[in-house]
Amino acid sequence: MLFNSIEFGVFLILVFFLYWFVFNKNLRLQNGLILIASYFFYGWWDWRFLTLILLSSLLDYIIGIGIHHSSKKVERKILLWVSVLVNIGILGFFKYFNFFLDTLYDVNPGLQSILGFNSLSIILPVGISFYTFQTLSYSFDVYNKKIRPTYDFLSFGAYVSFFPQLVAGPIERASHLLPQFQKGRTFCYPNAINGLRQILWGLVKKVVIANQCAKYADTIFDGSDLYGGSTLLVGAVFFAFQIYGDFSGYSDIAIGTARLFGFDLTRNFAFPYFSRDIAEFWRRWHISLSTWFRDYVYIPLGGSRMDKTETIRNIFVIFLLSGLWHGANWTFIAWGFLNALYFLPYLLLKQNRKNLGVVAENSFLPSLKDVINILSTFFLICLAWIFFRSQNLTQAIGILDRIFSLSVLEIPEFRPWYLFLDIIIFMIIEWLGRRSSFAIENLSLNIGKPLRYAFYYIIILIIFWKGGSEEPFIYFQF
Repeated sequence: MLFNSIEFGVFLILVFFLYWFVFNKNLRLQNGLILIASYFFYGWWDWRFLTLILLSSLLDYIIGIGIHHSSKKVERKILLWVSVLVNIGILGFFKYFNFFLDTLYDVNPGLQSILGFNSLSIILPVGISFYTFQTLSYSFDVYNKKIRPTYDFLSFGAYVSFFPQLVAGPIERASHLLPQFQKGRTFCYPNAINGLRQILWGLVKKVVIANQCAKYADTIFDGSDLYGGSTLLVGAVFFAFQIYGDFSGYSDIAIGTARLFGFDLTRNFAFPYFSRDIAEFWRRWHISLSTWFRDYVYIPLGGSRMDKTETIRNIFVIFLLSGLWHGANWTFIAWGFLNALYFLPYLLLKQNRKNLGVVAENSFLPSLKDVINILSTFFLICLAWIFFRSQNLTQAIGILDRIFSLSVLEIPEFRPWYLFLDIIIFMIIEWLGRRSSFAIENLSLNIGKPLRYAFYYIIILIIFWKGGSEEPFIYFQF
């Protein structure tokens, strides 16, 4: 069930009505409704994989209680490792079994005749990487005594499967979201209106920007052998806006939808394409995943407190894991490796915390230095996205080879001026709203009511005009 579908609109209205007008007096009934609605939402895609969510939920619910009540460190570690091995084992089987098997056969072809089987026909469950990391973080936090385990399976199950962010995040921490299921919620009109506003902007990102950019990015990347460097560079730029509009659009819709039910989800994007360096970009892009790897991998490995060699190792570990998290393909690993190379100089020169505030926070326009830094950072990001989007390393390297050739000076074969105009207008609105959590959050403070409502109506008309087919979100595959 896609956020940008009629089915989801009907589903959302029905659940909202039951939640606030039928079950509003009873917290357990509200949580039960969310749990059932979340399972229905996920089962709409394939009901068979509901057993995986239920298994992960039951496992970590029981293990959390077991860790809390165990006084022996060895027992606590064993329980934690059971959680890690089972969750990662399930994720690894569905997502990486064929990848590792094929890699093994490439390294030693003789093993194929010894083992006697080829790749399996495995369907990747939607959102498995997201809810696996979400439930794993609960076990880690209970083990580290950052939170106490819950004895209410209803609220825990709802926390793991909460439908707005179930299949593509944000990846929530139990310390932030779980307590919200355990206390009464009252309807807040301003919060709900803000949620609708964020849903609207998320649909703009998905329908108006991502889906339109996808048409050209797909054409260019799928036929990359046919085009010169300038066209391929345009394709990389289109993909950069496609993946940003698609993924941050999903996050906006998820956060806005959660607000309709009285929940606050973690911010996942903070205008990353206005970043002035790569370190700032990674503080602003997919924030919930970046902080997950920071807290549960990078810091436990020693972070930047170790000597230079170990610090470099730690950086490569988290970026390579981030690449592998995205998919079972060497292109994702190369994408992670390249971003580690980008990031390292800032860390080693202690420049990684240089740009912490909002760009041009006290001025309307950026300085020339900011413009140069933003554009150069965006260019590096686009080069990395080429690996992310390519089917294999050969294609990615071939595209880069032509981008860094004289053919990049040719006139691109695709020049959809209407789309360039859409992107420019979109980025202007994003720039004007860069101090907010999403671009049009504080629109009411900047323009009067008539203009504001006219703006909303125009956006809704454009969404329906550009809508067309219901395209799935990119991160559903992760």
